[in-house]
Amino acid sequence: MGESRSVGSWRELGRHSGTVLVLAGGVLVGAVNIYLAASLLPTAVADIGGGRLYAWNMTVFLTAQVVATMLVSRTLARRGNIGSYLIGFGVFAVGSVVCAVSPTMPVLLVGRGAQGLGAGLLTGLGLALIYSALPRQLWLRGSALISAMFGLGNFVGPTLGGLFAQFGSWRPAFVVLAVVSGVMAAFVPRALPSSGRAAAGAVPVPLGSLMPVIGSAGAVSVAGILSNEVMMAVFIALALALVIAFVVTEKRSRVRVLPRPTYQAGSALRWVYLTIVFLAAGVAVETFLPLFGQRLGGLPPVAAGFFGAALSLGWSLSQVASSSARRQRTVRRLRVAGPGLLAAGFAVLALLQRSDAPLPLVIAWLPVLLLAGTGIGVAMPHLSVAAMSSTSNKEEGEKAAAAVATVLTMSTAFGAAVAGLLVNLGGPSTLTSARYLLLGFTAVSALGVLTALRANHLTGLSEVRRGTGTETEVRQTVGDSR
Repeated sequence: MGESRSVGSWRELGRHSGTVLVLAGGVLVGAVNIYLAASLLPTAVADIGGGRLYAWNMTVFLTAQVVATMLVSRTLARRGNIGSYLIGFGVFAVGSVVCAVSPTMPVLLVGRGAQGLGAGLLTGLGLALIYSALPRQLWLRGSALISAMFGLGNFVGPTLGGLFAQFGSWRPAFVVLAVVSGVMAAFVPRALPSSGRAAAGAVPVPLGSLMPVIGSAGAVSVAGILSNEVMMAVFIALALALVIAFVVTEKRSRVRVLPRPTYQAGSALRWVYLTIVFLAAGVAVETFLPLFGQRLGGLPPVAAGFFGAALSLGWSLSQVASSSARRQRTVRRLRVAGPGLLAAGFAVLALLQRSDAPLPLVIAWLPVLLLAGTGIGVAMPHLSVAAMSSTSNKEEGEKAAAAVATVLTMSTAFGAAVAGLLVNLGGPSTLTSARYLLLGFTAVSALGVLTALRANHLTGLSEVRRGTGTETEVRQTVGDSR
Protein backbone atom coordinates (compact mmCIF):
# COMPACT_ATOMS: atom_id res chain seq x y z
CA MET A 1 0.00 0.00 0.00
CA GLY A 2 1.16 3.57 -0.67
CA GLU A 3 4.05 2.39 -2.86
CA SER A 4 2.75 3.96 -6.06
CA ARG A 5 0.10 6.34 -7.23
CA SER A 6 -2.00 6.80 -10.35
CA VAL A 7 -0.42 9.29 -12.72
CA GLY A 8 -2.47 10.12 -15.80
CA SER A 9 -0.80 10.38 -19.19
CA TRP A 10 -0.14 13.52 -21.21
CA ARG A 11 -2.71 12.20 -23.70
CA GLU A 12 -5.30 12.06 -20.93
CA LEU A 13 -4.41 15.62 -19.95
CA GLY A 14 -4.98 16.54 -23.59
CA ARG A 15 -8.63 15.57 -23.24
CA HIS A 16 -8.93 18.61 -20.98
CA SER A 17 -7.15 20.78 -23.56
CA GLY A 18 -9.43 23.80 -23.18
CA THR A 19 -9.05 23.94 -19.42
CA VAL A 20 -5.31 23.31 -19.62
CA LEU A 21 -4.85 26.03 -22.24
CA VAL A 22 -6.52 28.64 -20.03
CA LEU A 23 -4.64 27.57 -16.88
CA ALA A 24 -1.23 27.44 -18.57
CA GLY A 25 -1.88 30.54 -20.70
CA GLY A 26 -2.77 32.65 -17.69
CA VAL A 27 0.43 31.72 -15.88
CA LEU A 28 2.54 32.17 -19.03
CA VAL A 29 1.16 35.66 -19.73
CA GLY A 30 2.16 36.81 -16.24
CA ALA A 31 5.58 35.13 -16.39
CA VAL A 32 6.43 36.58 -19.81
CA ASN A 33 5.33 40.04 -18.71
CA ILE A 34 7.86 40.24 -15.87
CA TYR A 35 10.90 39.85 -18.09
CA LEU A 36 9.41 41.53 -21.15
CA ALA A 37 8.70 44.67 -19.14
CA ALA A 38 12.19 44.61 -17.63
CA SER A 39 13.66 44.59 -21.16
CA LEU A 40 11.41 47.43 -22.33
CA LEU A 41 11.73 49.85 -19.41
CA PRO A 42 15.02 51.48 -20.45
CA THR A 43 13.44 52.35 -23.81
CA ALA A 44 10.28 53.63 -22.09
CA VAL A 45 12.29 55.87 -19.76
CA ALA A 46 14.16 57.34 -22.72
CA ASP A 47 10.77 58.18 -24.26
CA ILE A 48 8.66 59.47 -21.34
CA GLY A 49 11.27 60.18 -18.66
CA GLY A 50 10.84 59.33 -14.98
CA GLY A 51 14.20 57.66 -14.51
CA ARG A 52 14.09 58.26 -10.74
CA LEU A 53 10.95 56.07 -10.58
CA TYR A 54 12.47 53.37 -12.78
CA ALA A 55 13.01 50.78 -10.05
CA TRP A 56 9.48 51.20 -8.70
CA ASN A 57 8.08 49.46 -11.76
CA MET A 58 9.09 46.09 -10.39
CA THR A 59 8.25 47.04 -6.80
CA VAL A 60 4.68 48.02 -7.69
CA PHE A 61 4.20 44.96 -9.90
CA LEU A 62 5.50 42.41 -7.38
CA THR A 63 3.59 43.90 -4.45
CA ALA A 64 0.32 43.87 -6.40
CA GLN A 65 1.03 40.34 -7.60
CA VAL A 66 1.56 39.02 -4.07
CA VAL A 67 -1.65 40.66 -2.84
CA ALA A 68 -3.66 39.20 -5.72
CA THR A 69 -2.43 35.64 -5.09
CA MET A 70 -3.74 35.93 -1.54
CA LEU A 71 -7.23 36.81 -2.79
CA VAL A 72 -7.63 33.84 -5.12
CA SER A 73 -9.75 31.72 -2.78
CA ARG A 74 -12.10 34.61 -2.05
CA THR A 75 -12.45 35.46 -5.74
CA LEU A 76 -13.23 31.85 -6.63
CA ALA A 77 -15.82 31.61 -3.88
CA ARG A 78 -17.61 34.76 -5.03
CA ARG A 79 -17.17 34.65 -8.81
CA GLY A 80 -16.60 31.00 -9.67
CA ASN A 81 -14.05 29.63 -12.15
CA ILE A 82 -15.19 31.55 -15.23
CA GLY A 83 -15.86 34.86 -13.50
CA SER A 84 -12.52 34.77 -11.70
CA TYR A 85 -10.57 34.17 -14.89
CA LEU A 86 -12.46 36.92 -16.72
CA ILE A 87 -11.51 39.31 -13.92
CA GLY A 88 -7.88 38.18 -14.04
CA PHE A 89 -7.47 38.54 -17.81
CA GLY A 90 -9.55 41.73 -17.82
CA VAL A 91 -7.51 43.51 -15.14
CA PHE A 92 -4.26 42.42 -16.79
CA ALA A 93 -5.46 43.66 -20.20
CA VAL A 94 -6.54 47.03 -18.79
CA GLY A 95 -3.19 47.41 -17.04
CA SER A 96 -1.37 46.60 -20.29
CA VAL A 97 -3.40 49.22 -22.18
CA VAL A 98 -2.63 51.83 -19.52
CA CYS A 99 1.08 51.00 -19.87
CA ALA A 100 0.85 51.27 -23.66
CA VAL A 101 -0.68 54.77 -23.62
CA SER A 102 1.23 56.13 -20.61
CA PRO A 103 2.38 59.74 -21.17
CA THR A 104 4.40 59.81 -17.91
CA MET A 105 6.07 57.38 -15.55
CA PRO A 106 3.46 57.73 -12.73
CA VAL A 107 0.75 56.62 -15.18
CA LEU A 108 2.94 53.72 -16.26
CA LEU A 109 3.24 52.70 -12.60
CA VAL A 110 -0.56 52.59 -12.33
CA GLY A 111 -0.63 50.26 -15.31
CA ARG A 112 2.11 48.08 -13.80
CA GLY A 113 0.11 47.80 -10.59
CA ALA A 114 -2.96 46.63 -12.54
CA GLN A 115 -0.81 44.17 -14.45
CA GLY A 116 0.50 42.81 -11.15
CA LEU A 117 -3.03 42.32 -9.80
CA GLY A 118 -4.10 40.49 -12.95
CA ALA A 119 -0.95 38.38 -13.18
CA GLY A 120 -1.12 37.39 -9.50
CA LEU A 121 -4.75 36.37 -9.81
CA LEU A 122 -4.07 34.35 -12.98
CA THR A 123 -1.10 32.58 -11.40
CA GLY A 124 -3.02 31.64 -8.27
CA LEU A 125 -6.04 30.54 -10.29
CA GLY A 126 -3.88 28.31 -12.47
CA LEU A 127 -2.67 26.38 -9.44
CA ALA A 128 -6.02 26.39 -7.63
CA LEU A 129 -7.95 25.06 -10.62
CA ILE A 130 -5.56 22.16 -11.10
CA TYR A 131 -7.05 21.00 -7.81
CA SER A 132 -10.71 21.68 -8.61
CA ALA A 133 -10.97 21.37 -12.41
CA LEU A 134 -8.78 18.35 -13.15
CA PRO A 135 -9.10 14.72 -11.95
CA ARG A 136 -6.76 13.83 -9.10
CA GLN A 137 -4.64 11.54 -11.29
CA LEU A 138 -3.83 14.54 -13.51
CA TRP A 139 -2.72 16.88 -10.73
CA LEU A 140 0.93 16.01 -11.28
CA ARG A 141 0.82 16.48 -15.06
CA GLY A 142 -1.07 19.74 -14.62
CA SER A 143 1.37 20.98 -11.97
CA ALA A 144 4.31 20.08 -14.20
CA LEU A 145 2.82 22.04 -17.08
CA ILE A 146 2.10 25.08 -14.91
CA SER A 147 5.60 24.94 -13.42
CA ALA A 148 7.06 24.76 -16.93
CA MET A 149 5.20 27.96 -17.83
CA PHE A 150 7.22 29.88 -15.22
CA GLY A 151 10.45 28.62 -16.77
CA LEU A 152 9.21 29.22 -20.33
CA GLY A 153 8.17 32.76 -19.42
CA ASN A 154 11.64 33.46 -18.05
CA PHE A 155 13.04 32.27 -21.37
CA VAL A 156 10.58 33.92 -23.79
CA GLY A 157 10.07 37.24 -21.96
CA PRO A 158 13.58 38.69 -22.40
CA THR A 159 13.68 37.52 -26.02
CA LEU A 160 10.45 39.29 -26.97
CA GLY A 161 11.30 42.33 -24.87
CA GLY A 162 14.71 42.63 -26.48
CA LEU A 163 13.15 42.33 -29.94
CA PHE A 164 10.66 45.16 -29.33
CA ALA A 165 13.29 47.30 -27.58
CA GLN A 166 15.67 46.83 -30.52
CA PHE A 167 13.26 48.82 -32.69
CA GLY A 168 12.27 51.25 -29.93
CA SER A 169 8.72 49.89 -29.97
CA TRP A 170 7.90 49.52 -26.30
CA ARG A 171 4.24 50.60 -26.55
CA PRO A 172 3.23 47.93 -29.14
CA ALA A 173 4.64 45.27 -26.82
CA PHE A 174 2.11 46.17 -24.13
CA VAL A 175 -0.63 46.29 -26.79
CA VAL A 176 0.28 42.72 -27.77
CA LEU A 177 -0.06 41.64 -24.12
CA ALA A 178 -3.49 43.28 -23.94
CA VAL A 179 -4.66 41.59 -27.14
CA VAL A 180 -3.45 38.16 -25.99
CA SER A 181 -5.27 38.65 -22.68
CA GLY A 182 -8.45 39.63 -24.51
CA VAL A 183 -8.30 36.57 -26.75
CA MET A 184 -7.75 34.30 -23.75
CA ALA A 185 -10.67 35.92 -21.92
CA ALA A 186 -12.97 35.28 -24.88
CA PHE A 187 -11.97 31.63 -24.79
CA VAL A 188 -12.61 31.18 -21.06
CA PRO A 189 -16.41 30.58 -21.01
CA ARG A 190 -16.11 27.72 -23.49
CA ALA A 191 -12.98 26.18 -21.99
CA LEU A 192 -13.56 26.12 -18.24
CA PRO A 193 -16.10 24.10 -16.26
CA SER A 194 -18.53 26.39 -14.48
CA SER A 195 -18.75 26.36 -10.71
CA GLY A 196 -21.19 27.60 -8.14
CA ARG A 197 -20.89 31.05 -6.61
CA ALA A 198 -21.02 31.70 -2.92
CA ALA A 199 -23.21 34.42 -1.49
CA ALA A 200 -21.72 37.89 -1.61
CA GLY A 201 -19.57 38.57 1.43
CA ALA A 202 -19.42 34.89 2.38
CA VAL A 203 -15.62 34.91 2.30
CA PRO A 204 -14.12 37.85 4.26
CA VAL A 205 -10.96 39.59 3.14
CA PRO A 206 -8.05 38.48 5.38
CA LEU A 207 -6.95 42.04 6.14
CA GLY A 208 -4.91 41.02 9.18
CA SER A 209 -2.78 38.77 6.97
CA LEU A 210 -2.72 41.05 3.96
CA MET A 211 -1.22 44.10 5.67
CA PRO A 212 2.06 42.53 6.86
CA VAL A 213 2.47 40.75 3.52
CA ILE A 214 2.01 44.01 1.61
CA GLY A 215 4.57 45.62 3.89
CA SER A 216 6.95 42.70 3.51
CA ALA A 217 6.65 42.64 -0.28
CA GLY A 218 7.25 46.39 -0.39
CA ALA A 219 10.25 46.20 1.95
CA VAL A 220 11.94 43.39 0.05
CA SER A 221 11.32 45.13 -3.28
CA VAL A 222 12.89 48.35 -1.95
CA ALA A 223 15.84 46.31 -0.63
CA GLY A 224 16.39 44.94 -4.10
CA ILE A 225 16.85 48.43 -5.62
CA LEU A 226 19.16 49.92 -2.97
CA SER A 227 22.90 50.21 -3.48
CA ASN A 228 23.80 50.78 0.17
CA GLU A 229 24.47 47.37 1.75
CA VAL A 230 23.52 48.45 5.27
CA MET A 231 20.16 49.88 4.22
CA MET A 232 19.50 46.86 2.06
CA ALA A 233 20.12 44.57 5.03
CA VAL A 234 17.81 46.73 7.18
CA PHE A 235 14.95 46.41 4.69
CA ILE A 236 15.47 42.65 4.33
CA ALA A 237 15.36 42.34 8.12
CA LEU A 238 12.17 44.42 8.16
CA ALA A 239 10.65 42.16 5.51
CA LEU A 240 11.50 39.04 7.55
CA ALA A 241 10.00 40.62 10.67
CA LEU A 242 6.79 41.31 8.76
CA VAL A 243 6.71 37.72 7.51
CA ILE A 244 6.92 36.57 11.15
CA ALA A 245 4.10 38.98 11.98
CA PHE A 246 2.09 37.42 9.14
CA VAL A 247 2.60 33.90 10.55
CA VAL A 248 1.62 34.99 14.06
CA THR A 249 -1.48 36.74 12.73
CA GLU A 250 -2.44 33.72 10.62
CA LYS A 251 -2.20 31.35 13.59
CA ARG A 252 -4.57 33.48 15.65
CA SER A 253 -6.98 34.46 12.89
CA ARG A 254 -10.17 32.70 11.85
CA VAL A 255 -9.75 34.05 8.31
CA ARG A 256 -6.51 32.71 6.86
CA VAL A 257 -4.61 32.90 3.57
CA LEU A 258 -2.69 29.67 4.07
CA PRO A 259 -4.63 26.46 4.79
CA ARG A 260 -5.17 25.33 8.37
CA PRO A 261 -2.76 22.31 8.18
CA THR A 262 0.14 24.74 7.68
CA TYR A 263 -0.03 25.59 11.38
CA GLN A 264 -0.88 22.16 12.78
CA ALA A 265 1.78 20.24 14.66
CA GLY A 266 3.03 17.25 12.72
CA SER A 267 1.84 18.58 9.36
CA ALA A 268 4.25 18.34 6.44
CA LEU A 269 2.68 21.30 4.64
CA ARG A 270 4.82 24.03 6.21
CA TRP A 271 7.96 22.11 5.20
CA VAL A 272 6.64 21.66 1.68
CA TYR A 273 6.11 25.41 1.39
CA LEU A 274 9.57 26.12 2.80
CA THR A 275 11.14 23.78 0.25
CA ILE A 276 9.36 25.70 -2.51
CA VAL A 277 10.74 28.93 -0.99
CA PHE A 278 14.35 27.72 -1.18
CA LEU A 279 13.92 26.37 -4.72
CA ALA A 280 12.13 29.40 -6.16
CA ALA A 281 14.50 31.91 -4.54
CA GLY A 282 17.36 30.46 -6.60
CA VAL A 283 15.78 31.73 -9.82
CA ALA A 284 17.00 35.23 -8.84
CA VAL A 285 20.51 34.19 -9.89
CA GLU A 286 19.35 34.39 -13.53
CA THR A 287 19.16 38.18 -13.34
CA PHE A 288 22.93 38.53 -13.01
CA LEU A 289 24.15 35.72 -15.27
CA PRO A 290 24.12 37.87 -18.44
CA LEU A 291 26.25 40.45 -16.59
CA PHE A 292 28.79 37.80 -15.59
CA GLY A 293 28.78 36.35 -19.11
CA GLN A 294 29.64 39.73 -20.60
CA ARG A 295 32.18 40.95 -18.02
CA LEU A 296 33.90 37.69 -17.10
CA GLY A 297 33.40 35.65 -20.27
CA GLY A 298 33.57 38.41 -22.87
CA LEU A 299 30.29 37.31 -24.46
CA PRO A 300 28.19 39.62 -26.65
CA PRO A 301 24.88 40.71 -25.04
CA VAL A 302 22.74 38.33 -27.10
CA ALA A 303 24.80 35.25 -26.19
CA ALA A 304 25.03 36.33 -22.54
CA GLY A 305 21.23 36.59 -22.46
CA PHE A 306 20.90 32.93 -23.40
CA PHE A 307 23.13 32.00 -20.47
CA GLY A 308 20.70 33.85 -18.24
CA ALA A 309 17.83 31.78 -19.62
CA ALA A 310 19.62 28.40 -19.34
CA LEU A 311 18.41 27.87 -15.77
CA SER A 312 14.78 28.33 -16.84
CA LEU A 313 15.29 26.10 -19.85
CA GLY A 314 16.54 23.26 -17.66
CA TRP A 315 13.59 23.85 -15.32
CA SER A 316 11.07 23.63 -18.16
CA LEU A 317 12.54 20.62 -19.96
CA SER A 318 12.86 18.48 -16.83
CA GLN A 319 9.12 18.60 -16.10
CA VAL A 320 8.19 15.86 -18.57
CA ALA A 321 10.41 13.14 -17.14
CA SER A 322 9.74 14.13 -13.53
CA SER A 323 5.96 14.02 -13.90
CA SER A 324 6.08 10.35 -14.90
CA ALA A 325 7.28 9.25 -11.46
CA ARG A 326 4.73 6.95 -9.81
CA ARG A 327 6.41 5.26 -6.86
CA GLN A 328 6.12 7.24 -3.65
CA ARG A 329 9.70 6.50 -2.69
CA THR A 330 10.88 7.90 -6.04
CA VAL A 331 8.74 11.00 -5.57
CA ARG A 332 10.23 11.64 -2.14
CA ARG A 333 13.72 11.26 -3.49
CA LEU A 334 12.97 13.72 -6.30
CA ARG A 335 11.72 16.29 -3.80
CA VAL A 336 15.06 16.04 -1.98
CA ALA A 337 17.18 15.75 -5.13
CA GLY A 338 15.72 18.97 -6.57
CA PRO A 339 17.25 21.47 -4.13
CA GLY A 340 20.35 19.25 -3.96
CA LEU A 341 20.91 19.55 -7.72
CA LEU A 342 20.28 23.28 -7.60
CA ALA A 343 22.81 23.73 -4.79
CA ALA A 344 25.39 21.53 -6.56
CA GLY A 345 24.94 23.46 -9.81
CA PHE A 346 25.50 26.81 -8.13
CA ALA A 347 28.55 25.49 -6.25
CA VAL A 348 30.19 24.14 -9.42
CA LEU A 349 29.37 27.33 -11.31
CA ALA A 350 31.06 29.36 -8.56
CA LEU A 351 34.22 27.31 -9.05
CA LEU A 352 34.11 27.96 -12.81
CA GLN A 353 34.12 31.76 -12.47
CA ARG A 354 37.31 33.41 -13.74
CA SER A 355 38.30 36.87 -14.86
CA ASP A 356 38.80 36.88 -18.64
CA ALA A 357 37.60 33.27 -18.71
CA PRO A 358 38.50 31.34 -21.88
CA LEU A 359 35.62 30.43 -24.18
CA PRO A 360 35.69 26.65 -23.41
CA LEU A 361 35.31 27.43 -19.71
CA VAL A 362 32.42 29.80 -20.38
CA ILE A 363 30.71 27.20 -22.57
CA ALA A 364 31.01 24.77 -19.66
CA TRP A 365 28.67 27.04 -17.71
CA LEU A 366 25.74 25.96 -19.91
CA PRO A 367 25.42 22.28 -18.88
CA VAL A 368 25.95 23.29 -15.25
CA LEU A 369 23.12 25.82 -15.47
CA LEU A 370 20.87 23.30 -17.20
CA LEU A 371 21.61 20.81 -14.40
CA ALA A 372 20.79 23.41 -11.76
CA GLY A 373 17.53 24.24 -13.51
CA THR A 374 16.70 20.55 -13.66
CA GLY A 375 16.76 20.60 -9.88
CA ILE A 376 13.81 22.99 -9.85
CA GLY A 377 11.97 21.01 -12.51
CA VAL A 378 12.22 17.57 -10.94
CA ALA A 379 10.96 18.75 -7.56
CA MET A 380 8.49 21.60 -8.10
CA PRO A 381 5.48 19.69 -9.52
CA HIS A 382 5.76 17.05 -6.78
CA LEU A 383 5.87 19.77 -4.14
CA SER A 384 2.77 21.41 -5.63
CA VAL A 385 0.90 18.09 -5.55
CA ALA A 386 2.07 17.48 -1.98
CA ALA A 387 0.48 20.81 -1.00
CA MET A 388 -2.78 19.93 -2.78
CA SER A 389 -2.86 16.51 -1.12
CA SER A 390 -2.27 17.85 2.37
CA THR A 391 -5.95 17.80 3.30
CA SER A 392 -9.12 15.98 2.30
CA ASN A 393 -11.19 19.14 2.79
CA LYS A 394 -12.00 20.62 -0.65
CA GLU A 395 -11.96 24.25 0.48
CA GLU A 396 -8.66 23.86 2.35
CA GLY A 397 -7.17 21.88 -0.55
CA GLU A 398 -8.05 24.62 -3.00
CA LYS A 399 -6.54 27.16 -0.62
CA ALA A 400 -3.37 25.05 -0.31
CA ALA A 401 -3.02 24.95 -4.09
CA ALA A 402 -3.56 28.70 -4.49
CA ALA A 403 -1.08 29.40 -1.68
CA VAL A 404 1.69 27.85 -3.79
CA ALA A 405 1.44 30.94 -6.02
CA THR A 406 1.78 33.26 -2.99
CA VAL A 407 4.82 31.35 -1.79
CA LEU A 408 6.41 31.38 -5.25
CA THR A 409 5.87 35.12 -5.72
CA MET A 410 7.20 36.06 -2.29
CA SER A 411 10.20 33.76 -2.75
CA THR A 412 11.07 35.39 -6.06
CA ALA A 413 10.93 38.85 -4.48
CA PHE A 414 13.05 37.81 -1.48
CA GLY A 415 15.50 36.03 -3.78
CA ALA A 416 15.95 39.17 -5.90
CA ALA A 417 16.68 41.29 -2.82
CA VAL A 418 19.18 38.80 -1.40
CA ALA A 419 20.85 38.47 -4.81
CA GLY A 420 21.24 42.23 -5.04
CA LEU A 421 22.75 42.34 -1.56
CA LEU A 422 25.28 39.59 -2.34
CA VAL A 423 26.32 41.19 -5.63
CA ASN A 424 26.77 44.58 -3.95
CA LEU A 425 28.81 43.03 -1.15
CA GLY A 426 31.18 41.55 -3.73
CA GLY A 427 31.63 44.82 -5.61
CA PRO A 428 33.38 46.48 -7.26
CA SER A 429 34.96 43.19 -8.40
CA THR A 430 32.62 41.33 -10.78
CA LEU A 431 34.43 38.06 -10.02
CA THR A 432 33.93 38.45 -6.28
CA SER A 433 30.30 39.42 -6.82
CA ALA A 434 29.72 36.29 -8.92
CA ARG A 435 31.24 34.03 -6.27
CA TYR A 436 29.34 35.67 -3.42
CA LEU A 437 26.07 35.31 -5.32
CA LEU A 438 26.55 31.71 -6.37
CA LEU A 439 27.94 30.46 -3.06
CA GLY A 440 25.24 32.34 -1.15
CA PHE A 441 22.49 30.65 -3.15
CA THR A 442 24.28 27.34 -2.82
CA ALA A 443 23.63 27.67 0.92
CA VAL A 444 20.02 28.80 0.37
CA SER A 445 19.29 25.85 -1.93
CA ALA A 446 20.94 23.41 0.47
CA LEU A 447 18.43 24.47 3.13
CA GLY A 448 15.78 23.08 0.79
CA VAL A 449 17.31 19.63 1.13
CA LEU A 450 16.77 19.75 4.89
CA THR A 451 13.17 20.99 4.62
CA ALA A 452 12.37 18.37 1.96
CA LEU A 453 13.71 15.61 4.19
CA ARG A 454 11.53 16.85 7.04
CA ALA A 455 8.49 17.01 4.77
CA ASN A 456 9.11 13.46 3.56
CA HIS A 457 9.39 12.16 7.10
CA LEU A 458 6.13 13.76 8.24
CA THR A 459 4.34 12.73 5.03
CA GLY A 460 5.26 9.10 5.65
CA LEU A 461 3.96 9.21 9.20
CA SER A 462 0.74 10.88 8.04
CA GLU A 463 0.15 8.19 5.41
CA VAL A 464 0.41 5.46 8.00
CA ARG A 465 -2.08 7.24 10.26
CA ARG A 466 -4.50 7.48 7.33
CA GLY A 467 -3.89 3.89 6.35
CA THR A 468 -2.40 4.72 2.95
CA GLY A 469 1.14 3.71 3.74
CA THR A 470 2.90 0.82 5.44
CA GLU A 471 5.18 0.74 8.45
CA THR A 472 7.90 -0.61 6.16
CA GLU A 473 7.53 2.38 3.86
CA VAL A 474 7.76 4.80 6.79
CA ARG A 475 10.94 3.09 7.98
CA GLN A 476 12.30 3.54 4.46
CA THR A 477 11.28 7.20 4.50
CA VAL A 478 12.92 7.78 7.88
CA GLY A 479 16.02 6.03 6.60
CA ASP A 480 16.08 8.28 3.54
CA SER A 481 15.72 11.35 5.73
CA ARG A 482 18.79 10.35 7.67
